[in-house]
Amino acid sequence: MKNWLRQHRRSLTTTLARLARTPLASLLNISVVGVALALPLAFYVILTNLQSLAQDKAPTPQISVFLAMDAQASDAREIDNRLKKHAAIAKFRFIPRDQALAELKEKAGLSDVIASLGRNPLPNGFVIDARENTSAALEKLRDEFKAWPKVEHVQLDSTWARRLDATLQLGRLIVLVLAALLAFALVAVTFNTIRLQILTQRAEIEVAKLIGATNPFIRRPFLYYGAVLGLAGGITGWAIVWAGLWLLNDRLGSLTQLYGTSYALRHLSLPDAASLCAFAGALGWLGAWLSASRNLAEFDPE
Repeated sequence: MKNWLRQHRRSLTTTLARLARTPLASLLNISVVGVALALPLAFYVILTNLQSLAQDKAPTPQISVFLAMDAQASDAREIDNRLKKHAAIAKFRFIPRDQALAELKEKAGLSDVIASLGRNPLPNGFVIDARENTSAALEKLRDEFKAWPKVEHVQLDSTWARRLDATLQLGRLIVLVLAALLAFALVAVTFNTIRLQILTQRAEIEVAKLIGATNPFIRRPFLYYGAVLGLAGGITGWAIVWAGLWLLNDRLGSLTQLYGTSYALRHLSLPDAASLCAFAGALGWLGAWLSASRNLAEFDPE
């Protein structure tokens, strides 16, 4: 076990020394990986902020239940009792037809037109807030309320919620596709970098094989190189996005103050940042493994 750990420590030390011997090339490779990771990461952070902003600022979708014109007070009390016992209802309020008419006169400015009708055309109604604001949950409640006695019409205010959900789904798909493409690019960059290193050290590798070194032993330093390259690129990508958000928040703060409010874009959380770095390191390791496995098998000392 100690010998195994000593070999891995030596491979890691060799990798770090190799990176230090070529600082400019290492910096360029890390920058390429960092920029490739920063693009989907920036889209992900912006999408997360938009989703959070929509949840905080958007109005809560409501369900309006209108009773039949011939509904009596006992019918309204029966529906009131049902709503009180309903587990999916967060809160509700009863709007008598006279109150609805008065609010319509104030908001629409149609007092003269309404006065000419001679009678109140509006029914009694309930305005309901559900505990769950997803489109599926709201539509299920709407269908349930329609079947209640003395309910004439149920109106669901969820069009904006469906549009928002569809937009966010499209955004998540775009982020996923972009992340997949750039992850492939990261693997390709690591593959070519390791291939060049193997070709450069061809003579050294052939001598090592002559004295009995196995492919896994020779491959190990290259795997560490790919993992370190990916990890450093992940940290660089996080730093690029963090700096971009810091600059945006500086300008965004000045802009939102002009509108009498304040808002700041949220940075990537610590678990998400750690996941990014681990994922980048794994991609670098994968690219190095593919390159080393293929290129080491192409030549053997005679």
